[in-house]
Amino acid sequence: MIIILINYSCIKKEIPKSNSENNETDEPYIYNAPTYYPKLVYPTASYPTKFRFLLGKKLFYDKLLAKDFSVSCASCHLQELAFAENKEFSTGFNGEIGTRNSPSLSNVGYNASFFWDGGVPSLEAQAFAPLDNHKEFNMPYDSLILRLNARKEYSDFFKKAFNDEPNLNNYSIALAIFQRALISGNSKFDKYYYQGDTTVLTSSEKNGYALFSSTVTGCNNCHSGFNFTNNSFQNNGLYLNYADQGRYLVTGFITDFAKFKVPSLRNVELTKPYMHDGSLKNLEEVINHYNSGGAAHQSKSIHVKPLNLNPQQKTDLINFLKTLTDEEFINNKEFKP
Repeated sequence: MIIILINYSCIKKEIPKSNSENNETDEPYIYNAPTYYPKLVYPTASYPTKFRFLLGKKLFYDKLLAKDFSVSCASCHLQELAFAENKEFSTGFNGEIGTRNSPSLSNVGYNASFFWDGGVPSLEAQAFAPLDNHKEFNMPYDSLILRLNARKEYSDFFKKAFNDEPNLNNYSIALAIFQRALISGNSKFDKYYYQGDTTVLTSSEKNGYALFSSTVTGCNNCHSGFNFTNNSFQNNGLYLNYADQGRYLVTGFITDFAKFKVPSLRNVELTKPYMHDGSLKNLEEVINHYNSGGAAHQSKSIHVKPLNLNPQQKTDLINFLKTLTDEEFINNKEFKP
């Protein structure tokens, strides 16, 4: 995979004032993050505006990005599934099948790195990865820009959003701005824990949260904080022998062999199948895996060990995880095409 290093310093940073043809005026786009979330940080050049957000959304849903017009970003990231997909692997250009499970885009703007191996450092850079991948869009960069410039709707939209013609820098910025807006933070758990509604969770769900946070399971050693991830890379003993080398492919450090990014658990009820390869089909299989302690791989995290949970404890854990589903997020009309 080739990653383009973007020189953000050369990009116009001012907000477009108006469009002479239709007298439309751009305005800042405000990310709708809960007050209990940290401030969303982004590059100066990726300052969000209404037109940039709308352009990013248009690009996200457009199959024009694929060389054969077969798939879009939204083909593998469906809003009703918290912008994930219910397949082990996604189908891309010419029916090619990918090699890793499509992760959820819930709160993706808070990620410290991207992809299961953390091989991409920013959302802006991530926008190039599916283009470059022959199993995803298989779209040469120059061909994409020619295609966008050939369509008046896009040349007009880039002019409104950036006072510029379509180019790779602005393409990546617009997509990043839209994806940063995909903020999820109004689940049942949020109403309970952050908003103070002590009645919203059942006894089983509360017991599950207590168990999740306890030393018995140690789940929150890795799935911590407001986004239920510490953004680290771990091996959870899924296999004794791994076909996918994980983080090692990025760093070359043997200590990173078969380690993968700890995913956020927000909306986890909707994002099955699970793990980097989609090998665990439901939450019951996930809990049973961790309860077993996993395979004795050399890279396995010290936090993954046999839990000896009884059936009720397993049920409570699953019931808690389901409280992280954000119905408002998956039905938000602002994110729909």
